[in-house]
Amino acid sequence: MNPLVISGLFSAAQSLIERFFPDPEKKAAAQLELLKMQQNGDLAQLAAVTDLAKLQIQVNIEEAKSTNWFVAGARPFIMWTCGFALAYAALIEPLSRFVAKVWFGYAGDFPVIDTDLTMQILMGILGLGAYRSAEKIKSAEGNR
Repeated sequence: MNPLVISGLFSAAQSLIERFFPDPEKKAAAQLELLKMQQNGDLAQLAAVTDLAKLQIQVNIEEAKSTNWFVAGARPFIMWTCGFALAYAALIEPLSRFVAKVWFGYAGDFPVIDTDLTMQILMGILGLGAYRSAEKIKSAEGNR
């Protein structure tokens, strides 16, 4: 579940506790239970992300051990393809456009590569997908 949705639910629950528990002791006990539920949910979500990352690492190790070119060569091929798309989008295309316009007066368009998909794939292959998930969880915790 989205951390922002969870945060919203706990905020709503906090408001309900404030309304329905006038006794300070019962209110404190209800708030403590709510915090325990929130912490257990966050820890479960973090454990799931960590387990997924560990499984992906095991898959990566097995792929790297393979002597089959089709299996062992898939990740490098995808990484080179995505790496080229990144290099083109971030370096080659802007520099070429600059040189063509400034030095040669070219006013046409250059091909543009949509790097949304390629960057998702590249970051996933490089293992940054799990890092980004953990970063989002930390950011959501800081917003509470």
